[in-house]
Amino acid sequence: MPHSSSSAPRGRVRLARGASPWLLPTVATAAVSLSRARRSGRWAALAVPTTALAAGMLWFFRDPDREIAQGRVISPADGVVQSIMPWKDGRTRVAIFMSPLNVHVNRAPLAGTVTSVEHIPGGFVPAFNKESENNERVVWHFDTELGDIEMVQIAGAVARRIVPYVPQDTKVEQGERIGLIRFGSRVDVYLPEGIEVAVEVGQPTTAGVTRLDRD
Repeated sequence: MPHSSSSAPRGRVRLARGASPWLLPTVATAAVSLSRARRSGRWAALAVPTTALAAGMLWFFRDPDREIAQGRVISPADGVVQSIMPWKDGRTRVAIFMSPLNVHVNRAPLAGTVTSVEHIPGGFVPAFNKESENNERVVWHFDTELGDIEMVQIAGAVARRIVPYVPQDTKVEQGERIGLIRFGSRVDVYLPEGIEVAVEVGQPTTAGVTRLDRD
């Protein structure tokens, strides 16, 4: 049976941790604009875009609870499979592109222990561009029943901050929330040698739900 990622009621949507620096000023500005709109045409004109922006931010930073699927390796990200690439060491890299419309909270692809969380400075070209290989990123390693699993969070043209939720040496459950990438971005998972990929390029993925490996 699938296991739940939390004890929250099904259907509940929370806001992502790490959203406050973007969300609070936007919502506050919208609230002030709306409160003053009746007394001033200038504030009324401002209320429309600020309220729309605040609604967009609330949508972007949504963090719905999920029923976590069964499988050896599950998707850490909502998005679309951008590429599937064999690696020289026998692993297979599955790259998942996340648009601004996707949920941007990432989840652990397997249960295990976080052995390293490394931040690597870099550029901010669009995450679908080949040059994004040199973007700002956070490289994760998990000690799992399949051995070492590498996952990389890559910032995009708009995303300028990756927010890890858990530090090194933390034990995580499969599907547990482990971090946030603000706005459009990419997440790569390296499947160990001998693991057959179950997804295809162009296929949508759901974090904690879509299985990446095949029996």
